[in-house]
Amino acid sequence: MNLLPNDGEVIYFGKILESKKADFYFEHLLKTIALERDEVIIFGKRIVTKRMTGWYGEKEFEYTYSKITRKAKLFTPELEELKKLVEQRTGLEFNSCLLNLYHSGEEGMSWHSDAEAELGKDPAIASISLGAERKFVLKHKTSKEKVSVELEHGSLLLMKGETQKNWLHSLPKTKKVKEPRINLTFRKILEFKK
Repeated sequence: MNLLPNDGEVIYFGKILESKKADFYFEHLLKTIALERDEVIIFGKRIVTKRMTGWYGEKEFEYTYSKITRKAKLFTPELEELKKLVEQRTGLEFNSCLLNLYHSGEEGMSWHSDAEAELGKDPAIASISLGAERKFVLKHKTSKEKVSVELEHGSLLLMKGETQKNWLHSLPKTKKVKEPRINLTFRKILEFKK
């Protein structure tokens, strides 16, 4: 079922991983994934994010977001397994994954859309949540209407169609959540002109 009333498609599949399997992936990724903090320039000031990210793919893709360019590390067997599961559930193909580690609810993501050139027009982005349950909010760019969903441990959310063009999304901060969360966002990167 589409969570959005118009101008895009966001499908929440709920839990696609049983609890033990979700726990395994969460613990394994926490220990093995190469994560680093993003550095962004906001109003001329260099800001280092608390949230940590990891960028993986089928190839050593380069991906630029928030004026940061990253080179992908190759998929691990576990990321490859999760990618295949997401592809089976969504019927779509993905070739890369941006992972985000939020240490607690005091780390979040402000309003944005994933509209980078490397993703092409109307990209599909599939997101697996592991760890702490967090609220995910979408806001229409024109009407400002909001839609929210609680992302459960082991769940899958898919954004596709004109969602990135017409909606912003965010992960609001909250002091209620003390546990960490890993978010895996599977994407299809288009080949670049060198």
